[in-house]
Amino acid sequence: MNIVFMGTPQFAVPSLEGLLREGYNVVGVVTQPDRPQGRKKVLMPTPVKEAALKHGLPVLQPQRMRAPEAIEELAALQPDLIVTAAYGQILPKAVLDLPRHGCLNVHGSLLPKYRGGAPIQRSIMNGEKETGITLMYMAEGLDTGDMIAKSVVPIEDEDTAGTMFEKLSLAGAELLLKQLPLILEGRAERIPQNDEESTYAPNLSREDEKIDWTSTSRAIYDQVRGLVPYSGGYTLWNGDVFKVWAVAKPAPASAGTGTGEQAGGQAPGTVLHLSERGIEVKTGDGSVLLTRVQPAGKKAMEASEFIRGGVMQPGMVLE
Repeated sequence: MNIVFMGTPQFAVPSLEGLLREGYNVVGVVTQPDRPQGRKKVLMPTPVKEAALKHGLPVLQPQRMRAPEAIEELAALQPDLIVTAAYGQILPKAVLDLPRHGCLNVHGSLLPKYRGGAPIQRSIMNGEKETGITLMYMAEGLDTGDMIAKSVVPIEDEDTAGTMFEKLSLAGAELLLKQLPLILEGRAERIPQNDEESTYAPNLSREDEKIDWTSTSRAIYDQVRGLVPYSGGYTLWNGDVFKVWAVAKPAPASAGTGTGEQAGGQAPGTVLHLSERGIEVKTGDGSVLLTRVQPAGKKAMEASEFIRGGVMQPGMVLE
């Protein structure tokens, strides 16, 4: 039986590696084109491409999977089953109809919640306590296909998008390998989604990274950890971008660290206090402590190191 695997980021690699480890006949891999990265804009392969080449697998990298020539290349591999995990493009009906066993997707949420391209980040940013993996059949809609099985993964307070991507990538591979024999035997469940319970998790934009200091301390904490380690949050200081890479967890008894509670007259975004612990900033319901930051034109650093430069003072406002 011929399996074609489609995926792009590191999230997808454990699923591909698992299929190969279990002896499944992966006849080809489809991934996104190489993209320029870093200041020198060097073309870099995707993590899935690197894994595929390591195993000597043919790799297809169409700009558009809907293009007739891309579909022809895929059809030439004669797939009996297509498995996708964070591929990054919506598959047209012509592709969905190719394999006799259908197209499976390893999706990083508990569907029908968080359909779309950024389910892991947005589940953290929205303060969810758990997320998971849904193994599903693909349909023409965006993550609307019938579900096969789910695996629940808790979101701990210390988790970031990075740690959850790693946890969910492993959970996804495990669920795929557990269900695949049942799928191929025709004994797997096929559970329709309830569209009325669906929510959408669109890809992140620059606007999602901007910190709103009138928000609660907990919301700001969740926002930043949902963006780490990929983009981080940001604010404006003296008109320049000031990135925030880590925020201390707000105390359970109050959203602030202490000083902010006595600073009721201060506007949200006001720098309240500077210490070795970090930069305390007024929020909509208290204060938060920034512990890792990145001023414009500088590398990311511990807030305590930045403070020692003496360029930021209490009373200054982050916008």
